[in-house]
Amino acid sequence: MRRLGLTAVLAFVLAVFGLAPAAGADPAPAALTFSTSSATTTPGGTVQLSMTLTNNRTYDIWFVYQSIDPTWLTTQRPDLKYSFTGCSLATAAGATPCSGTGPSNLGGNYGATIPPGQSRTVTLTLQVAADSGCNGNIGFYSYYYAEFSDSGNTNGGPVYTPETRVLCA
Repeated sequence: MRRLGLTAVLAFVLAVFGLAPAAGADPAPAALTFSTSSATTTPGGTVQLSMTLTNNRTYDIWFVYQSIDPTWLTTQRPDLKYSFTGCSLATAAGATPCSGTGPSNLGGNYGATIPPGQSRTVTLTLQVAADSGCNGNIGFYSYYYAEFSDSGNTNGGPVYTPETRVLCA
């Protein structure tokens, strides 16, 4: 009986001080990544901002909500003029127009179900106005929420996008 008590105390001490074997870390249930078609643009130019949502779980993603908003520094530039002029979803049959409520709320745009191990990519077209100010960064942040077929969910954010530098011509 005394050996059992000593073994329990030793196991407890090892666990508290991190000497017990650690469990392997699971990948994020859903991963959101960003890319741009170009690191720079000029007034009057366009840049494609792509967001890829990957399902890393063994269950389907049934529902996705994602918002995308400009960073605080981007909103503080009154001379910086831009807008999202297009949105498309990459599918096996080619690109299709987005079906969500718009470029700031992208949830519905990822399509219906995302099976395990698969990804969906939504691409927004960022148009910089011809009379826009120069030498400013256009940065965005995003939050997302995904629900899985096993009734699990995950969320993340803020996720910061790559910044696009607007250069004078």
